[in-house]
Amino acid sequence: MAANPAEKEVIPEDSDSKAQPKRSRDEFVFDKILGEGSYSTVVLATDKVTKKQYAMKILDKRHIIREKKVPYVSREKDVLTRLDHPFFVKLYFTFQDKDNLYFGLSLAKRGELLEYLKKVGAFDENAAQFYTAEIVLALEYLHSKGIIHRDLKPENILLDENMHIQITDFGTAKIIEGGNDRANSFVGTAEYVSPELLQNKVAFKSSDLWALGCILCQLLSGRPPFHAPNEYLCFQKITKLEYMIPEGFPDNARDLVSKLLLLDPAARLGCDQMGGYPPLKDHLFFEDIDWETIHEQTPPKLMPYLPSNTKGESALRSDILIGDGSSEEGSELSDWELFPSSTKSTNQTAAGSEGQEREEQLKQQAKDSPWNQFVNGELIVMTGLIDKRKGLFSKRRQFILTDKPRLYYVDPVNMDLKGEVPLSDSMTIEVKNWKIFFVHTPSRTYYLEDPTGQSQKWADTLNEWMAKRKARNTDKQS
Repeated sequence: MAANPAEKEVIPEDSDSKAQPKRSRDEFVFDKILGEGSYSTVVLATDKVTKKQYAMKILDKRHIIREKKVPYVSREKDVLTRLDHPFFVKLYFTFQDKDNLYFGLSLAKRGELLEYLKKVGAFDENAAQFYTAEIVLALEYLHSKGIIHRDLKPENILLDENMHIQITDFGTAKIIEGGNDRANSFVGTAEYVSPELLQNKVAFKSSDLWALGCILCQLLSGRPPFHAPNEYLCFQKITKLEYMIPEGFPDNARDLVSKLLLLDPAARLGCDQMGGYPPLKDHLFFEDIDWETIHEQTPPKLMPYLPSNTKGESALRSDILIGDGSSEEGSELSDWELFPSSTKSTNQTAAGSEGQEREEQLKQQAKDSPWNQFVNGELIVMTGLIDKRKGLFSKRRQFILTDKPRLYYVDPVNMDLKGEVPLSDSMTIEVKNWKIFFVHTPSRTYYLEDPTGQSQKWADTLNEWMAKRKARNTDKQS
């Protein structure tokens, strides 16, 4: 009878590892899921004896065999065993049982770099410089080992407990044999993939440098340079080198991006044909970097930061620390001018928002306000056009605060509900000036700019209705 394919030894043990005590699943306590992929799950695992914690990557053998992913898994193990550098995840051991393969990896306690970008919107120049420099050192080491990552992106850059980088995910990496500087196959993620991969299915070491340029752009502006509604349009932009550096982007960083995002892989700063990594590390963007000690330094604090859109205002920072762990056109009129009845409803609601009076207000709102369709039968207490900013980019949205309270935002041109700011007792509101305010939630910081200059009114109204909600909840509990 043929053996069950899941019982095969999918990845043979190394001869060295056979001399070591063989690990087993029973030696670990498995806790929360840290991440999930198409054929693997990463789980927090604690050694029962030593209490040491690992990121345990568990791979389903049946799925790997069925989807012909064995070469990817073998390649990842091969690459990880060759790496010994502080800016990469470390492979401590592997073992397997009837159903699964297990990779015992170093635990990056702070999670993905991408999550911090989502929270902050964009890094300031100090933080962007620091993390870009760490990526440069990591790539210099990786390429010296004859390895191309081929899928470098913020999701594959983790942060350890001290907020230093740990690059991961080597399933699509390529080991270059015999000094060859190219790999022939198509892999990667749309917004970071290089033009030579798209056009010729070939990757060079400098393909990782292209991804570096995309990441630097994203760190400072809030999104990668080749951003499009779908992969096809994204690929078209890449092959035509169509990207825009937004206003407010630092000059030295702009120059570095332009020297990395080049169609010719042999012309990118940092590649062997351009003198290797010394010229890249000598670029003015890195002039304050101490390359020898950066791995021992304390990384800069991450704070919500953006240049202001307001004339005469300097660049803004939030007082809230993070990590310690093209504008759409709409009417320039505020809703108070468009729908005077909203002002009346707001004043009346302050006296009482329940019973017959509230029902009358809701009936009037249904007649007068085009935003009524988005609020699920709730009473609108304040609404207006606000520039919702992410990094150096902004989108004009109609913000709608209801008496529940809930804070919705709508595309005022297409009249589509785009989302909702998750209001909670743990959020904080920070007013920077007459136009700009931050709403800090546990998951992210919203950077908002009211063109009519009512930032303080928004903050006061939000705080007032959050206090009312808290009081209602207290009354229910008592």
